Amino acid sequence: MNSPTRDPARLTFAQGLRYGLLGLPLAFVALPLYVILPNHYAREFGVPLAALGGVLLAARLLDALIDPVIGRWCDRLFAHSLRAVLGFGAGAAVLLALGFGLLFFPPGLTPDALLAWAGGLLVVTYAAYSALSVAHQSWGAMLGGDEHYRSRVVAWREGLGLLGVVLASITPVLLGLPVTLAVFCVALALGWVAWSGALRPQTTGKHTSAHIWLPFSRPAFRRLLAVFVLNGIASAVPATLVLFFVQDRLQAPKAIESAVLAVYFLCAALSIPAWLAVVARLGLARSWLLGMLLAVAAFVWATQLGAGDTAAFLVVCALSGLALGTDLALPGAMLAGVIADAGDRGRSEGAYFGWWNFATKLNLALAAGLALPLLGLFGYAPGVRDAAALQALTIAYCLLPCLLKLAAGSALYILIIRPSPKSATP
Repeated sequence: MNSPTRDPARLTFAQGLRYGLLGLPLAFVALPLYVILPNHYAREFGVPLAALGGVLLAARLLDALIDPVIGRWCDRLFAHSLRAVLGFGAGAAVLLALGFGLLFFPPGLTPDALLAWAGGLLVVTYAAYSALSVAHQSWGAMLGGDEHYRSRVVAWREGLGLLGVVLASITPVLLGLPVTLAVFCVALALGWVAWSGALRPQTTGKHTSAHIWLPFSRPAFRRLLAVFVLNGIASAVPATLVLFFVQDRLQAPKAIESAVLAVYFLCAALSIPAWLAVVARLGLARSWLLGMLLAVAAFVWATQLGAGDTAAFLVVCALSGLALGTDLALPGAMLAGVIADAGDRGRSEGAYFGWWNFATKLNLALAAGLALPLLGLFGYAPGVRDAAALQALTIAYCLLPCLLKLAAGSALYILIIRPSPKSATP
């Protein structure tokens, strides 16, 4: 197999597509697993919601906890050979496809047996997903390059991932679950084939004996991770509450819900080329800060919206989608810079991305754990539309993310931008 070489000054369309295409099925599979599966088991098989929720929570917590271990495992594979990494990725892809199919098309079992079936398969499926994701992210970070090059590598992966999210949001509704499974399997196979022909990263060929906590010994990683977690919670809170806001605050028709998500993700995907141009002028950190400020402006405007303001809210979704482009494309590129500056490039990317993915999943859990109890404490419940309840919903959906975004932006400026006035690389 020929090994493509990298021009350190540019990333061609074909090179970006070969590396980034695997991001599409990885994003595609996440939405059915997290959103459709609970409803599917409850409605189609009569599984009790409380018991199902407990199984899902346990599987997701275990999934987050094993990510750092998977990361170190990937480092050992990279030290062995890139062929070993691709073989590992192929095995993970097969497990992911099998787990996805068996979860949505289980054998005829009682509800209690289905819970055990779902719990076991979720652990396997989440682990396969994490393994493939960490290996793919580590590969991209090992390609190196300057800020602009690194941001383009991540942009291809995340941009195609957004296309996967959009496809996953419409395929089950329009074509049904059997076709959704077929589309996913074809996309996954094509993604792996493209990845196997992608640019080859430079590795040391030597396994580092450093422990799993190595990334936390690097001050730059600790600073970047602190910003990433704060910003991630700020983004996850409105994602958790958006449908409540649309249904009760805006009192919008149900058809608007799909339009809200479509506008949000499409604007995020379309914004990525523009943000890459901004990165070329301002650098990664300052461009990310600009995206945070744009998100704050959009959500401050949303505080003024009420029943019937659906058109204005679609504009808010478009603006916040533009801001999302920075959250997707830039932090990962900054992490690649941290790894290179620490002298860990080609040796420990898996450890870094294992903890990075752990933080991503922790953000989602923290967002739900923070926003939902606060809403209940202040009197809001789905369908309740008195003034006090709607005010609580507005504060949680609009103002809480603004405060968290401002905290993240302040941390980004104080910890990363200000100490390095000549460079946006942390």
